Amino acid sequence: MAKVKIMETILRDAHQSQAATRMRLDEMLPIADKLDKAGFYALEAWGGATFDSCLRYLNEDPWERLRALRKALPHTKLQMLLRGQNLLGYKHYADDVVDKFCELSIKNGIDIIRIFDALNDPRNMRQAIESTKKHKGTVEAAFSYTTSEVHTIQYFVDLAVELKKMGADIICIKDMANLLLPYTAYQLVSELKAKLPDTPIHLHTHNTAGTGDMTNLKAIEAGCDIVDTALSPLGNGTSQPATESLVATLKGTEYDTGLDLNALNELTVYFKKVAERLSKDGFLSPQVLKVDVNALIYQVPGGMLSNLISQLKQQGASDKLLDVLQEVPRVRADLGYPPLVTPSSQIVGTQAVLNVVTGERYKMVTKETKGMLVGEYGKLPVEPKADVIKKIIGDTPRITCRPADNIPPELDKYREEIAEYYEQEEDVLTHALFPQLAIPFFKRRLAAKKGIDTTIFDKTTQVHPV
Repeated sequence: MAKVKIMETILRDAHQSQAATRMRLDEMLPIADKLDKAGFYALEAWGGATFDSCLRYLNEDPWERLRALRKALPHTKLQMLLRGQNLLGYKHYADDVVDKFCELSIKNGIDIIRIFDALNDPRNMRQAIESTKKHKGTVEAAFSYTTSEVHTIQYFVDLAVELKKMGADIICIKDMANLLLPYTAYQLVSELKAKLPDTPIHLHTHNTAGTGDMTNLKAIEAGCDIVDTALSPLGNGTSQPATESLVATLKGTEYDTGLDLNALNELTVYFKKVAERLSKDGFLSPQVLKVDVNALIYQVPGGMLSNLISQLKQQGASDKLLDVLQEVPRVRADLGYPPLVTPSSQIVGTQAVLNVVTGERYKMVTKETKGMLVGEYGKLPVEPKADVIKKIIGDTPRITCRPADNIPPELDKYREEIAEYYEQEEDVLTHALFPQLAIPFFKRRLAAKKGIDTTIFDKTTQVHPV
């Protein structure tokens, strides 16, 4: 029996982190049999940005991708990433939509749903947890790791205990920005295991700052049960630490993963060709493999950094990058220390750019920044600064309940909106999450069945980058 379990991310987060989620299903299926026999605890294969990317860029039905992977990987658990009440979209959905999404995700092949909330507000995770349990899935409840005056070891331990009481089968430390340092990881995992001795602890980190391998190792020494890694062709850098390196490190020790390096090498050889294609098509840059110490200094994840650079370039203010990086933690403190993960990373980053470019803090404010202070995204870790609240939203009433409590059932409405294109119940959810992408996709699907040239629809899919 393996002492440490490996969840392989090559089919989801590895190419999301390094190559804009552009790996195609036809690049996954030829190697599925060998992935299935490798002995991984699970494969992360769905969720995150894959749903968006399938529709927007790859002309794939994300549900069909899931079904195809489930059929090709009969012996390995499939895991997905879910943003709580946001599902895979960018707003809160009604409880009936969340319930149906969890039901159909499990029905189509998902075994484990990793559920998190950008603000670590458990209320925004409750429905997804309850629905996953109801439909016989495994709940991996995750907290987004970050650092601030409020985000102490005790804060995260207390949060984990609360998530366990809500129904979590597994607790995940989601270190999306590679901020969790090795010795802190040792302390955090030790205290989680002391408080929840019978609950598996799963660590998800990246290697953006070059510390991911060491963080994984110290967490394992403290009793971490499962870690995320990515096969080396798409591992390290902004992705997860490389699978092969950790397997080799632990071989013959009390933490031996039980995975065979020769079998892994066959996978590596295959995915090198996929990585070459992604590089040739311009999706994989050597830049994502470089150690970026800014991740530790400014707590800016790799994807957020590239967005900041792009926004400044559009404003003709590329020389202001350092000013913006210094402004990000100040905005974050003003807004109540939200963790920097989708969508809060985009909200904080864009506001920091506006503060610097306009030359006056909060002279211009996005509707998303206002929404965060109003409470549209949930409860912030600490109360934002009173003067900032006054300047940005004035006397606007603030939401104190769970935001989704104010959303009436939506499923029937979405079903009616796509009546002429409806082929499966999954289509309703595709439309609910991405209405701008779903209708053009349904039109292409219908046209293809009638033998009509579908290229006339291609332009409608290019809305914004994932």
